Amino acid sequence: MAPPEQARTRLARAAVIDAARTLFVERGYAATTIEAISDEAGVPQPTLYRLFTSKLGVLKSLLDVSIAGDDEAVPLPQRAVVREVFEQPDPSRRIEGFASVVTQINARVGPLYRVLSSASTADPEAATLLHDLARQRREGQLGLVRSLAPSLRAGLTPHIAADVVHAIASPEVHHLLVVERGWKPDRYRRWLSDTLGAQLLSTETATR
Repeated sequence: MAPPEQARTRLARAAVIDAARTLFVERGYAATTIEAISDEAGVPQPTLYRLFTSKLGVLKSLLDVSIAGDDEAVPLPQRAVVREVFEQPDPSRRIEGFASVVTQINARVGPLYRVLSSASTADPEAATLLHDLARQRREGQLGLVRSLAPSLRAGLTPHIAADVVHAIASPEVHHLLVVERGWKPDRYRRWLSDTLGAQLLSTETATR
């Protein structure tokens, strides 16, 4: 059992993150103040600043939790759901697993990604955070592509293949299909898996 102070800190962080999620999505980043987050969360401002340093720190933590799915201090590549994808010996199944993980992450992160993207046009620190998020996505996607290297289509380099994944699996495409066009998550997942397989894998691999 966690010590009382550690448990209180975790509860305070969770309250701030939940409040920030609601306010950022409803009002946008610029219009959401630390005072508003503090009031919504029931966490004093000094405590909020101690835990997150700044409003951008709150957004970064919120994105981290949304990407991972919880607040456990385990990097995404080390989580069981991701390890299982890379441990899958069949390339087509590996892509299916990747598509499933991406579907879940895009559903959790999509609204916040749009908040950050909007904020980045006027806030240099938000722009840096958006760049870092894109870099982390690409690193993970490049890892997938490199694991598929023996099965890639002829002439498709790992970096070009990673660009393809970066575009097709992007939060923007997820928003277009799921939010704007009303696709169900399972339809999006199947489309993502089928499209990535068709774009990345050699004909011999895809038809095994």
